[in-house]
Amino acid sequence: MNPKPPPKKSNWSWRSQAFRGLIYQCVAIAVIAALVWFLAHNTLTNMRIRGIQSGFDFLTGPAGFDIGESLFPFDSAQPYWQAFLVGLSNTLRVAIAGIVLTTILGTLLGVGRFSRNALVRGVCYAYVEFFRNVPVLLQLLMWYLFFTEALPAASEAWVVGPFFLSKGGFAFPIPVWAAGQFWAAVGLLLGIVLGVLYRKWAFRQFEATGRLRSMFWVPVAICLAASLIGWVAGGAPTAFEYPKKGEFAIELGGSLTPEFLSVLLGLTVYTAAFVAEVVRSGIQSVARGQGEAAAALGLDPGQSMRLVQLPQALRVIIPPMTNQFLNLTKNSSLAVAIGYPDVVSIANTALNQTGRAVECIAIVMLVYLSTSLSTSLLMNWYNSRAAIKER
Repeated sequence: MNPKPPPKKSNWSWRSQAFRGLIYQCVAIAVIAALVWFLAHNTLTNMRIRGIQSGFDFLTGPAGFDIGESLFPFDSAQPYWQAFLVGLSNTLRVAIAGIVLTTILGTLLGVGRFSRNALVRGVCYAYVEFFRNVPVLLQLLMWYLFFTEALPAASEAWVVGPFFLSKGGFAFPIPVWAAGQFWAAVGLLLGIVLGVLYRKWAFRQFEATGRLRSMFWVPVAICLAASLIGWVAGGAPTAFEYPKKGEFAIELGGSLTPEFLSVLLGLTVYTAAFVAEVVRSGIQSVARGQGEAAAALGLDPGQSMRLVQLPQALRVIIPPMTNQFLNLTKNSSLAVAIGYPDVVSIANTALNQTGRAVECIAIVMLVYLSTSLSTSLLMNWYNSRAAIKER
């Protein structure tokens, strides 16, 4: 007769470590919730005693102020929530463009630190040491002074072909919108998907056969060809709206304001110095034998860097690179110092007009929390894809 197994210990006993841990977590959450409730209740009570209005109902009222730079039309009669959307779009425009340019410039500088040319190495080293040791706010002011003081007035703008550069900003031709531009954009998106699929196929073929195919020019050609096909299918429109000198400013065409250019260049130049160090340290983490093995296979230094060293360095580069992307996004709040109408600038104006300080600050916090978490989620997903997976 088999003996009966001993009875299982109850998970609800205080002797259970898991049960005690659960109780401690519940108590911690309750204390935090009570603290948050106390602070919120105390704040609302003090505001009510002093006659200060609270709530987010002001968002539906007319803003009463204009915004100098917007991706979509806005006037003072529109509500505050649309003004905050304009500020959010301006913040995202700087952040997204800055992340793309920072990645490109920082990667080039990091790779340049390994160049065989002493001048290239020296220039990259001097760039990193100079720009990462100057506060970013000073760099934003430096670029703003350059665009507003060093450049000529609009009547004497520097002209290179159809492009104008002056104190009014950078003006350039824009296509007259038609069906061809829409289908060209659709073709470009489809070309990007096809280019990514081709790169994956080419890399698998390289691993299987050792035959190296173009990993850059062929995907670029696929994107351009797909976009060209879409443009032709949409009627091949060729009309452009060209900027021209007006009496006081550059008229027509598209333009980038001095404030936007100052913020974008300042954040890009500053953050790229840190990204360069991230890339350099990531490449140095790869064993030297990997480069020697690539040379033994007949790969030149550029191919070795692109196909062997950088892919292996990604698992070291991506986590600190994510931190730099977050820093760039949060540093964009400094744009208020030079008058760029980002979400912080809009919140300051709304706060001064309505007195809803808590609400405006809460909106700004929510915007930066959302953008930071979205960036982290995207980079964590990419990090999981780039990580080495054991078989």
